[in-house]
Amino acid sequence: MHKTIGILAHVDAGKTTFSEQLLFHTNSIRQRGRVDHKDSFLDSHTIEKDRGITIFADQGVFSYNNSTYYIIDTPGHVDFSPEMERAIQVMDYAIVLISAVDGVEGHTETVWQLLRKHKIPTFFFINKIDYEDSDPTAVLQEIKASLSKDVCHLTTGYTEELIEFIAERDEALLEAYMDNRFTEQLWTTKFKQMIKECDVFPCAFGSALKDIGVSEFLEAIDKLTETNYNSSQNFTAQVYRIRHDESGNRVTFLKLLSGKLKVRDEVTIGEALEKITQIRQYSGSKFKTIDEVKAGELVAVTGLTVASIGDTIGAIHHKTHFDLIPTLKSKVVFDSSIHVKEVLKSFRLLDAEDPSLQVFWDEYFQEVHVHVMGVIQLEVLAQIVKERFQMNVTFGEPKILYKETIEESVNGYGHFEPLKHYAEVHLLIEPAERGSGVTFHNVCHANDLSIGNQNLVRHHLLEKDHHGLLTGSALTDVKITLLTGRGHNEHTSGGDFREATYRALRQGLEKAKNVLLEPFYNYKIKVDMDLIGRVLSDIQQAHGTFESPENIGDKVIIKGRVPVATFMNYSTTFASYTHGKGTLNLLFSGYDRCHNQEHLVERIGYNKDADPEYTSTSIFCAKGTGYKVPWDEAEKAMHCL
Repeated sequence: MHKTIGILAHVDAGKTTFSEQLLFHTNSIRQRGRVDHKDSFLDSHTIEKDRGITIFADQGVFSYNNSTYYIIDTPGHVDFSPEMERAIQVMDYAIVLISAVDGVEGHTETVWQLLRKHKIPTFFFINKIDYEDSDPTAVLQEIKASLSKDVCHLTTGYTEELIEFIAERDEALLEAYMDNRFTEQLWTTKFKQMIKECDVFPCAFGSALKDIGVSEFLEAIDKLTETNYNSSQNFTAQVYRIRHDESGNRVTFLKLLSGKLKVRDEVTIGEALEKITQIRQYSGSKFKTIDEVKAGELVAVTGLTVASIGDTIGAIHHKTHFDLIPTLKSKVVFDSSIHVKEVLKSFRLLDAEDPSLQVFWDEYFQEVHVHVMGVIQLEVLAQIVKERFQMNVTFGEPKILYKETIEESVNGYGHFEPLKHYAEVHLLIEPAERGSGVTFHNVCHANDLSIGNQNLVRHHLLEKDHHGLLTGSALTDVKITLLTGRGHNEHTSGGDFREATYRALRQGLEKAKNVLLEPFYNYKIKVDMDLIGRVLSDIQQAHGTFESPENIGDKVIIKGRVPVATFMNYSTTFASYTHGKGTLNLLFSGYDRCHNQEHLVERIGYNKDADPEYTSTSIFCAKGTGYKVPWDEAEKAMHCL
């Protein structure tokens, strides 16, 4: 049986040390490494050793009883959380570590929400019980209050408490319990099922550093987990990671969901067909080559060039979309002696490995930009670029990533006719719900515009982010419907429809009421009662909102929503006036109306008429000569009206 187990936690909760213990107990490594000693097996990268944190989601492999386990040690720092989210998609089970001293922290809640979204069965391990000020029982109660009431204390054997906990969630078991008909086999079967269906979440206590409770927990994991992968079905796999080895080969990490895969097999990726040249099984930074793998295994392959992270390849083609997206952007600063093409080439390799970077070339400012989660990520990026590409780069001050949408429905018209060939596109642009992005609908009749040209319009609308008119930020949360269009049956090219589509979209935005959006946090603050006034005042000054405070003993919990721009640096201030005794949890909660739109529009100073990528002006042709028609006169000149 093949099982993929993810190890997740807030930073410094002990994930890597815990993973080392699992590998040691199963004879996969000869000695246990430690993060603080810079000799851990999984944190093998020099940057990880130097910083003492996990940055890359590396995997280890071990055998236990009759199963092969793949453990993925994920980053705990919020700046590298997209790496963690990408790993979640291939996990069969997850183990969430929580410090017995610090309890449920900000990133813990982020991890929990992602695990619930992806329906990953989850175990908890309350770590560091050997610390003098630890209180695992209190932390267990905090988990029940903050994350799920369906958490149960897992000990060696079945306690009366655990027997009752399981029985209460199954009518047949409850009846058997009332009749004193407890059998370990029956309870275990039902318990396994409940865990797999995410109805219950077992929790154990221990210390990874002192090796307390780890082997017992491993035994429980082995006993209470199972997978059922089918190797006889057609090949399907999930791409969850991409790296480049020391020779520059692109290495694609796969989780086989069904079927088998052999060296020299041809793999379907969308419409492309590529051949597997090598299959590797990684454990830490080392790997061995193998000839064949089957469903349930984690492997890395060479030979694939078009697959990207989040792709399901093979018999099924699907693209996974991720929740954790950067809210900051930064300019790449480099010496003029380095050609920009070399910089772009290097960063696009990194973009393939971490798609959340969204590396892009700003034609207007002649700059390379990246999207990031935070300042620490920028520091690490600079180290990676230096190490891998021998380039010295720095980054400009991170800026908030704004987006734009519209408030009311408009029609947009675009016409592009430089000579005899022409393209015309009519669009309906409507506001859509927050977080929906840009969606495309089509009501155009094939008699008006061929199916091929309709597909071109769709492609050009969805191929990239489009600029809004207020700040040049990405357009989002709109539903765009193709109403009708025209093209010359013989001479019109795809490029004509690209121009017409862009102009139609832009012409519609010119008429619309445009709205600037900014990213928001959901926050949860826990402080002493006497600090509630200070907290509420700070939230109001940050243009945030709050719910009715909740009293818990001598503490108060405040929840609400606040702009990232006004709260991204608040943790330092918060730690200062609470003397480190308060807790502040921040979780990205999407985009909403900007609290200071007018000020930002003026400050950014985007000139919509000078954007080289966009124009709202249509091009018509008369007597063999093209001429421009401005956006406010274009509708009258359209051929389809």
